[in-house]
Amino acid sequence: MRNTIQCLATALLIASPLAFAQSWEIGGLAGGGYFTNATVKSPVGSGNVGFKPGPSFGAIVGSNMNRYISGELRYEWQPGDLKVSGSGGEATFNGDGHAIHYDFLLHARPTRSKIRPFVAAGGGVKIYRGTGKETAAQALSRLALLTKTTETKGMISVGAGVKTQIAPGLVLRVEFRDFITPFPRQVIAPSVGASISGWVHDFVPLAALTFVF
Repeated sequence: MRNTIQCLATALLIASPLAFAQSWEIGGLAGGGYFTNATVKSPVGSGNVGFKPGPSFGAIVGSNMNRYISGELRYEWQPGDLKVSGSGGEATFNGDGHAIHYDFLLHARPTRSKIRPFVAAGGGVKIYRGTGKETAAQALSRLALLTKTTETKGMISVGAGVKTQIAPGLVLRVEFRDFITPFPRQVIAPSVGASISGWVHDFVPLAALTFVF
């Protein structure tokens, strides 16, 4: 909870200059995250490591740069268990992720249009956390260890969606994002002699309500 509050405070501090732009957008979002797995290989066998699907909640603060391009600061919180699987078994560990990023949006239609498809690209950081209780014996520890650790990775954000004005000053957004990071090898640590290869793709369908001023 403390780290969540710190992440929110950081996002709001960075976003505060945007709030004084002539045309700006602010709102909340919700959806779900679906992660790709990475491969772990060791002398005793191989398996998969990654994160279980989970919900996603967050906030948006943005501003229009011109009729077709806008920029926005975003924060997403994603609770989801860490996992390692192999040899027909699976071990899990409580965890979550915090994404803070700035994206540029290119719209197909100008401002004041009721329907505005867009593509988005940007970057920032993602904070991975293991929040469970560590034990002396963990299943599949010969492949990887699920740890109570915090690790920050650089993140690429890409996606697309559509904005629909549903009332004066109120916009419904539906979008799909891919948050891409190197694999967090401290939170999910390969065992001695093991190696983990691959990146994390976090596929996130989202819906948002925003106020446009």
